Amino acid sequence: MTVRAETRATFLRQGGRVALRRVAASDQEEFVGLVEASRALHRPWIVVPRTPEEFRTYLSRFDQTLAEGFVICLPRSGAIVGFVNVNEIVRHPYQRGIIGYGAFASTVGLGYMTEGVSLLLDYGFKNLGLHRIEADIQPGNTASLNLVRRLKFHREGFSRGFICIDGKWMDHERWAITSDILAAQPPRSCSSSE
Repeated sequence: MTVRAETRATFLRQGGRVALRRVAASDQEEFVGLVEASRALHRPWIVVPRTPEEFRTYLSRFDQTLAEGFVICLPRSGAIVGFVNVNEIVRHPYQRGIIGYGAFASTVGLGYMTEGVSLLLDYGFKNLGLHRIEADIQPGNTASLNLVRRLKFHREGFSRGFICIDGKWMDHERWAITSDILAAQPPRSCSSSE
């Protein structure tokens, strides 16, 4: 099965195995179904929308000013294999956002998330104009920690009781990458007009 031309046109980035596009209302059924099948994978790390109502609330967060939401797909079929969000976008003088992401059980361990988050970093730095992208990860989430290490994030600290997940305050490690690290270039200049 090949993806429809109109779906391909919505890809913001395409890599060798996956593509990145904005999450849409039309993704609800597939997304919620994948979440249901991935409950054991996601707990206790993240909470994702499990019902149509929760999915609509999830979508409403992505105002393309303070937050943006994306899905990672297989380019040929358009099937969703993961998701990544840029949250708490802060502009002048920070130019930063915090990412959250998750794989789905049907495709976990295939490297799709590493490539998909890499596509998001490229889009975030080049198209969103971010200078810094952060990730907050629970210390026991080995898969997520390995992913950010592969993508050249640097560990910047540890915060106790940092994020409330499923009614419990969870400790998190704070990781970050800047556009110059990803590009292996000197830091770009900043000014008060950015």
